[in-house]
Amino acid sequence: MGRLQLFETGLILAVMFPAGSGNLAAQAAVIGRLSVVDRGDRMAEDVGRAVIWLEADQAPAAVASHGDMIIEGKQFLPHVLLIPAGSTVTFPNHDPFNHNVFSLSEAGSFDLGLYDRGEGKSKEFSSAGIIRVYCNVHATMSGFIVVRDNPWYTQPGADGSFTIADVPAGEYTLHAWHERAKEASQRIRVTATGAKGLAIELDARGYKFKPHLNKYGQPYTQAGRRY
Repeated sequence: MGRLQLFETGLILAVMFPAGSGNLAAQAAVIGRLSVVDRGDRMAEDVGRAVIWLEADQAPAAVASHGDMIIEGKQFLPHVLLIPAGSTVTFPNHDPFNHNVFSLSEAGSFDLGLYDRGEGKSKEFSSAGIIRVYCNVHATMSGFIVVRDNPWYTQPGADGSFTIADVPAGEYTLHAWHERAKEASQRIRVTATGAKGLAIELDARGYKFKPHLNKYGQPYTQAGRRY
């Protein structure tokens, strides 16, 4: 069995290609496992919040859909929402007080304004990228919307395992992202039988929390806050 190893800072790939693999299928799967290393060389417990995707010179467009990022208990649920480009996301408020969802991210800035319990406002995201989502009322609230422009993306399971299905044979750039680690990428080759046994590592040991600013670019204030 042949073996190809590719290395890059923050990302390690080990791709296994079965010997004598022929043109058995037009499309196959990219299969592997992701690990995120925290301080003290501990494996991160929130590896499932990572996102993995493939980029190619030519790729079919993603099919737009609809997603929900629920506001409940002063949290965005899910914390990371992965959607295809062109999709609309609704932010229903399940808390008994007002929220103001906004983002200043270049890939999709928006401001939904203040709205109350039982209401839900929506936003369409047309461009691929990472959207950092906050609430202008509550400084502790944060979430991420990851928008992809082709169908080859996924999030790993709790054990870091991942599969990207229906990938045609060819050359790709594989990307791995986690909110606490630097995004990493590496060129890979997918054969007619896929690419199996990939091992990916993201380094989050240097992560330092930095409070975000409100939608006006100013620090949050607690003056007059009742909730």
